[in-house]
Amino acid sequence: MSSRPKLWSLLLVALVLAQIGVSLLMQRGDRLTIASDLIQTGLLVVATAVFVPNAFRSRYSGYRTRLFWILMTTGMLFRLAYQGMWNYFEVFKRQDVPEPFAGDIVLFLHLVPMMAALAITPHRQQEDRDPRLGMLDFAFLLTWWLFLYVYTVIPWQYVHGNEHLYSVNFNQVYLTEKVVLLGLLIALVYGAGGAWRHFYAQLLGASALYASSSYVANWAIGRQIYYSGSIYDIPLTFSIAWMGLLGVFAPNYPLSEPTRNANSPVGFWVTRFGNLAVFSLPWFALSAQLESGSPPSVQRFRVMLSLVTMIFMGILVFWRQSLLGAELAHLLDASHRSYQDLKTLQGQLIQSEKLASLGRLVGGAAHEINNPLTAMLGYSDLLSTSNLQPDEQSQAERIGSQVRRTKTLVASLLTFAKQAPASLSPIDLNSVLLTAMRLIQPQLEAQGIRTEMDFGASLPPIMGDSNQLLHVCMHLAGQTSTRFSADKNSVLKVRTRNENGIATVEFSDGSGSASRPDWSFPTLKQVREPATLSLSACRRIVEEHGGRILCHTAEDGHLDFRLELPLAVKTELSSKAASLGAGARTD
Repeated sequence: MSSRPKLWSLLLVALVLAQIGVSLLMQRGDRLTIASDLIQTGLLVVATAVFVPNAFRSRYSGYRTRLFWILMTTGMLFRLAYQGMWNYFEVFKRQDVPEPFAGDIVLFLHLVPMMAALAITPHRQQEDRDPRLGMLDFAFLLTWWLFLYVYTVIPWQYVHGNEHLYSVNFNQVYLTEKVVLLGLLIALVYGAGGAWRHFYAQLLGASALYASSSYVANWAIGRQIYYSGSIYDIPLTFSIAWMGLLGVFAPNYPLSEPTRNANSPVGFWVTRFGNLAVFSLPWFALSAQLESGSPPSVQRFRVMLSLVTMIFMGILVFWRQSLLGAELAHLLDASHRSYQDLKTLQGQLIQSEKLASLGRLVGGAAHEINNPLTAMLGYSDLLSTSNLQPDEQSQAERIGSQVRRTKTLVASLLTFAKQAPASLSPIDLNSVLLTAMRLIQPQLEAQGIRTEMDFGASLPPIMGDSNQLLHVCMHLAGQTSTRFSADKNSVLKVRTRNENGIATVEFSDGSGSASRPDWSFPTLKQVREPATLSLSACRRIVEEHGGRILCHTAEDGHLDFRLELPLAVKTELSSKAASLGAGARTD
C-alpha cells in the first residue's frame, strides 16, 4: 500500500475512534454536540475527497465507469452539504435544528445520484450509445424522486404546516428511497462478477449499515432519547468511514475490466421505471383530488404539481424518443454496412475456394501432361542423334526445344498449384522481357500490332524466378494488347527503368505513359473476365517477389500496366541492415 491511501485510511479510522470516544466519555451538552458534528463533518470531507480522484483516473477509459464515480461523488457532496446545514444551527447558532428542517430535501436527494450511478451498470461492457441517453435516464430518476418528495412532504411543511405529518411522511419516503437503493445493490451483486461483485458487496454493506443506523436514529428521535453525539451516531460514523475506505481502495480493484455476460436486470428495470413514472403521474393527481382527509390547499397543490411534472417529464420522453430514433437509424445503417461487408466477404471466400479448387485441378492436369512430354522429349533426343538429314535433325532439335519449354511451363504450373515459394536468384529483367516478347511476337503480328522496346541501359539485376516472371511479362503484354484498335497501326511499347532502387516495366500503347502519375491497383471490373484469374495469379507471383502490379485506364478504354520489382542490390543491402540491427539488439 502506498503512503497516500495509508494516510487516508488512518485518518478515517482515527475519526471513527474519536466519535466512539466522545460518545462514550462526554456528557450530553453543547461540547458533545459540537465535537460530534465536527467529527462527522470531517468524516464526510475525507470520504468525499477520496471519491473525487476516482472520477478522473485515466485508467477508467469507459464513460460508464467515469460517470459512475462522478455521480457517487455528487451524492457524497449532497450529504456533506446537509451536514454543513446541520452544523450551521448546532455549531454556529448553538440551537436545535428546527422541525421541519429545510435541509431535509438535501438529505433526501443525496441518494438519487447514487441510485443513478448504480442504474448505469458500470460493470457491463461499454456500448456504443449516445451518452445523452444516460443523462436523460438520470433526469427521469431525479425528477421522479424530487416529485415524490415534494408531493409527500412539502405540503405539510409550507402549504399546510403539520409537524407530525411532516415527520411521518419524510421518514416513510426516505425509508422507501433507502430500500430501493439496497434493492439495486442486491441485484447488482447478483448480476456482476469478479472485482465488481466484490465492490458492490462492500457498497451494499456500507449502505445497509447507513440505512439501519438512520432507521434506529429516527426511532430514537420519535421516543425523544436521541441527541447529537449519542451512541446512535456511532453506527452512522462507521458507515461513512466504510464508504470512504471504498473510495480509498477503489484503485486496487480492476474496475476498468467489464464483467462479461453480465445478467443484471437493473438496466432493463431502469427503462421500465421511467415508463411507469410517467404513467403514474395522472394517478397521483387523481388520488390527490379524491382524497377526502387532506385540506383543499394540499389537494390543489398536489394536483398542480402532478400536472407540471407531467408536462416536464413528457418533454423528457419526447427528447429521449428522438435520441432513440437517431440511435436506431445509426444502428440500422451500421447493420446494413455489416451485411454488405458480409456479402463481400462471402464472395471473396467463394472466389478463394474456386481458386484453390482450380489450383488442385491444374496440379493434377500438369502431372498428366508431364508424362507424355517426357516421352516426346526422349523421342526427339533420339531423332536428333540418329542418321537423319541435316534439315530433319534441325526440326527434331526444334521439337525438343519446344517440348523443354512446355515442360518448364508445366513445372511452373505445378509450383503455382502447390503454392510453393519461388526460387529467387539474380536475373536480368531485360533478358526476361526480350524472351517474353519473342514468344508472343507471332500472336501480336497476327493482330497487326507492332512492338517497340525501350530497355534501360545497365539495368541492375533483380532477385526473382525467371520462369515465373516470364509468364507474368507475357500475360501483362497480352492484357495490354487485347484492347488495341484493329487499325493495323497499333504499337505495344515495353519500357524498363531504374527508379530509386526499383526496376519498373511499363506495357503501354506508346502515348507517354511514363508521365502518368495516377497508377493504381487493377480491379476485376477493369480487366477482361477471361484473364482475371491469370492476373490474380500474376499478382501473387509478383508479391512473392516483393513487387506490385499497377494499371492505368486510358481514355479509349485500354489498359496500360506497370510492373515494379526491387533490385537485387537494394534487397541485399536491406537484408544486411536488418541483420546488423538484430545483432545490435542482441549485444
